[in-house]
Amino acid sequence: MLAANPTGKVPAITTENGVHLAESSVLLDYLEDAYPDTPLYPGEPEARARVRQLMKVSELYLELPARRLLPAVLAGVAVDQAVKDEVRAALELGLGSLGVLADFSPFVAGREMTLADIYLRYALAIPRLVGPAQLDWDIMAEVDGLAGWYAMMADSDIARKVDADMQANTADFMAFIASRKK
Repeated sequence: MLAANPTGKVPAITTENGVHLAESSVLLDYLEDAYPDTPLYPGEPEARARVRQLMKVSELYLELPARRLLPAVLAGVAVDQAVKDEVRAALELGLGSLGVLADFSPFVAGREMTLADIYLRYALAIPRLVGPAQLDWDIMAEVDGLAGWYAMMADSDIARKVDADMQANTADFMAFIASRKK
Protein backbone atom coordinates (compact mmCIF):
# COMPACT_ATOMS: atom_id res chain seq x y z
CA MET A 1 0.00 0.00 0.00
CA LEU A 2 2.77 2.44 0.86
CA ALA A 3 4.31 1.82 -2.57
CA ALA A 4 1.11 3.00 -4.23
CA ASN A 5 0.48 5.90 -1.85
CA PRO A 6 3.05 7.21 0.65
CA THR A 7 0.23 8.18 3.04
CA GLY A 8 -1.05 4.60 3.06
CA LYS A 9 -4.56 5.76 2.20
CA VAL A 10 -7.04 4.76 -0.47
CA PRO A 11 -7.84 5.38 -3.20
CA ALA A 12 -4.61 4.79 -5.05
CA ILE A 13 -3.82 3.26 -8.41
CA THR A 14 -0.88 2.09 -10.45
CA THR A 15 -1.21 3.15 -14.07
CA GLU A 16 -0.51 0.92 -17.06
CA ASN A 17 2.95 2.52 -17.16
CA GLY A 18 3.66 1.63 -13.53
CA VAL A 19 3.18 5.13 -12.12
CA HIS A 20 1.61 5.26 -8.64
CA LEU A 21 -1.07 7.92 -8.12
CA ALA A 22 -3.26 8.79 -5.16
CA GLU A 23 -5.93 11.25 -4.00
CA SER A 24 -9.40 11.12 -5.49
CA SER A 25 -9.31 14.33 -7.50
CA VAL A 26 -5.87 13.47 -8.92
CA LEU A 27 -7.08 10.02 -9.98
CA LEU A 28 -10.18 11.40 -11.64
CA ASP A 29 -8.21 14.08 -13.48
CA TYR A 30 -5.76 11.38 -14.61
CA LEU A 31 -8.62 9.30 -16.00
CA GLU A 32 -10.00 12.35 -17.81
CA ASP A 33 -6.58 13.04 -19.36
CA ALA A 34 -5.68 9.40 -20.09
CA TYR A 35 -8.99 8.55 -21.75
CA PRO A 36 -10.04 11.68 -23.67
CA ASP A 37 -12.42 9.72 -25.93
CA THR A 38 -14.73 9.27 -22.93
CA PRO A 39 -14.84 12.74 -21.35
CA LEU A 40 -16.38 13.06 -17.91
CA TYR A 41 -16.14 16.84 -17.72
CA PRO A 42 -18.58 18.86 -19.81
CA GLY A 43 -17.13 20.95 -22.62
CA GLU A 44 -18.51 24.33 -21.53
CA PRO A 45 -16.50 26.27 -18.90
CA GLU A 46 -19.50 26.99 -16.64
CA ALA A 47 -20.67 23.38 -16.72
CA ARG A 48 -17.12 22.17 -15.98
CA ALA A 49 -16.91 24.58 -13.05
CA ARG A 50 -20.28 23.35 -11.75
CA VAL A 51 -19.03 19.76 -11.84
CA ARG A 52 -15.87 20.80 -9.97
CA GLN A 53 -18.02 22.67 -7.43
CA LEU A 54 -20.13 19.57 -6.80
CA MET A 55 -16.94 17.53 -6.37
CA LYS A 56 -15.49 20.05 -3.91
CA VAL A 57 -18.71 20.18 -1.85
CA SER A 58 -18.70 16.36 -1.76
CA GLU A 59 -15.13 16.32 -0.53
CA LEU A 60 -15.09 19.21 1.94
CA TYR A 61 -18.58 19.05 3.43
CA LEU A 62 -19.49 15.37 3.22
CA GLU A 63 -16.51 13.04 3.12
CA LEU A 64 -13.91 14.92 5.18
CA PRO A 65 -16.09 15.86 8.17
CA ALA A 66 -17.55 12.35 8.34
CA ARG A 67 -14.03 10.91 8.58
CA ARG A 68 -13.82 12.32 12.11
CA LEU A 69 -16.32 9.67 13.21
CA LEU A 70 -14.64 6.71 11.53
CA PRO A 71 -12.65 5.68 14.63
CA ALA A 72 -15.92 5.33 16.53
CA VAL A 73 -17.45 3.12 13.85
CA LEU A 74 -14.40 1.04 12.91
CA ALA A 75 -12.64 0.75 16.26
CA GLY A 76 -15.28 1.52 18.86
CA VAL A 77 -13.44 4.65 20.02
CA ALA A 78 -15.66 7.02 21.99
CA VAL A 79 -16.29 10.40 20.35
CA ASP A 80 -17.29 13.49 22.29
CA GLN A 81 -20.75 14.87 21.61
CA ALA A 82 -19.16 18.18 20.59
CA VAL A 83 -17.33 16.42 17.75
CA LYS A 84 -20.53 14.71 16.67
CA ASP A 85 -22.29 18.09 16.68
CA GLU A 86 -19.52 19.64 14.56
CA VAL A 87 -19.65 16.77 12.08
CA ARG A 88 -23.43 16.96 11.86
CA ALA A 89 -23.30 20.73 11.22
CA ALA A 90 -20.75 20.25 8.42
CA LEU A 91 -22.81 17.45 6.89
CA GLU A 92 -25.95 19.58 7.06
CA LEU A 93 -24.09 22.34 5.21
CA GLY A 94 -22.87 19.89 2.59
CA LEU A 95 -26.24 18.23 2.11
CA GLY A 96 -27.95 21.61 1.90
CA SER A 97 -25.46 22.71 -0.74
CA LEU A 98 -25.93 19.46 -2.62
CA GLY A 99 -29.69 19.99 -2.54
CA VAL A 100 -29.23 23.37 -4.22
CA LEU A 101 -26.51 22.39 -6.72
CA ALA A 102 -27.63 18.92 -7.84
CA ASP A 103 -30.47 18.30 -10.22
CA PHE A 104 -30.42 14.47 -10.53
CA SER A 105 -31.82 14.51 -14.05
CA PRO A 106 -30.84 11.71 -13.98
CA PHE A 107 -27.22 12.46 -13.08
CA VAL A 108 -26.05 14.85 -10.40
CA ALA A 109 -25.19 17.62 -12.90
CA GLY A 110 -27.70 16.87 -15.64
CA ARG A 111 -28.32 14.43 -18.48
CA GLU A 112 -24.77 13.05 -18.75
CA MET A 113 -22.64 11.26 -16.20
CA THR A 114 -19.71 13.41 -15.09
CA LEU A 115 -16.87 13.20 -12.63
CA ALA A 116 -19.25 14.74 -10.08
CA ASP A 117 -21.29 11.51 -10.13
CA ILE A 118 -18.25 9.33 -9.57
CA TYR A 119 -16.85 11.60 -6.88
CA LEU A 120 -20.12 11.99 -4.99
CA ARG A 121 -20.90 8.26 -5.05
CA TYR A 122 -17.67 7.39 -3.29
CA ALA A 123 -17.57 10.52 -1.11
CA LEU A 124 -20.89 9.37 0.35
CA ALA A 125 -19.43 6.08 1.57
CA ILE A 126 -18.21 7.46 4.89
CA PRO A 127 -21.23 9.69 5.69
CA ARG A 128 -23.51 6.75 4.87
CA LEU A 129 -21.52 4.64 7.33
CA VAL A 130 -21.16 7.08 10.22
CA GLY A 131 -24.52 8.88 9.88
CA PRO A 132 -26.71 6.05 11.14
CA ALA A 133 -24.11 4.61 13.52
CA GLN A 134 -22.99 7.81 15.26
CA LEU A 135 -25.59 10.45 14.49
CA ASP A 136 -28.75 8.32 14.27
CA TRP A 137 -29.29 9.96 10.89
CA ASP A 138 -30.01 8.68 7.39
CA ILE A 139 -28.23 11.32 5.36
CA MET A 140 -29.56 9.88 2.11
CA ALA A 141 -33.07 11.01 3.04
CA GLU A 142 -31.98 14.64 3.41
CA VAL A 143 -31.73 15.53 -0.30
CA ASP A 144 -34.58 14.95 -2.73
CA GLY A 145 -33.44 12.56 -5.43
CA LEU A 146 -30.22 11.51 -3.70
CA ALA A 147 -31.27 7.98 -2.73
CA GLY A 148 -32.68 7.24 -6.19
CA TRP A 149 -29.57 8.65 -7.87
CA TYR A 150 -27.37 6.55 -5.58
CA ALA A 151 -29.28 3.37 -6.44
CA MET A 152 -29.00 4.17 -10.16
CA MET A 153 -25.25 4.75 -9.84
CA ALA A 154 -24.77 1.55 -7.80
CA ASP A 155 -26.45 -0.40 -10.57
CA SER A 156 -24.04 0.81 -13.27
CA ASP A 157 -21.45 -1.53 -14.78
CA ILE A 158 -18.51 0.59 -13.65
CA ALA A 159 -19.80 0.90 -10.08
CA ARG A 160 -20.26 -2.86 -9.85
CA LYS A 161 -16.67 -3.36 -11.05
CA VAL A 162 -15.20 -0.76 -8.68
CA ASP A 163 -17.26 -2.10 -5.77
CA ALA A 164 -16.11 -5.67 -6.49
CA ASP A 165 -12.48 -4.51 -6.60
CA MET A 166 -12.93 -2.68 -3.29
CA GLN A 167 -14.48 -5.73 -1.65
CA ALA A 168 -11.71 -7.95 -2.97
CA ASN A 169 -9.09 -5.66 -1.40
CA THR A 170 -10.85 -4.76 1.84
CA ALA A 171 -9.31 -7.53 3.97
CA ASP A 172 -5.78 -6.62 2.88
CA PHE A 173 -6.43 -2.93 3.47
CA MET A 174 -7.88 -3.50 6.94
CA ALA A 175 -4.90 -5.72 7.80
CA PHE A 176 -2.60 -2.92 6.66
CA ILE A 177 -4.48 -0.41 8.85
CA ALA A 178 -4.28 -2.76 11.84
CA SER A 179 -0.53 -3.20 11.32
CA ARG A 180 0.00 0.57 11.45
CA LYS A 181 -1.65 0.77 14.89
CA LYS A 182 1.00 -1.45 16.46
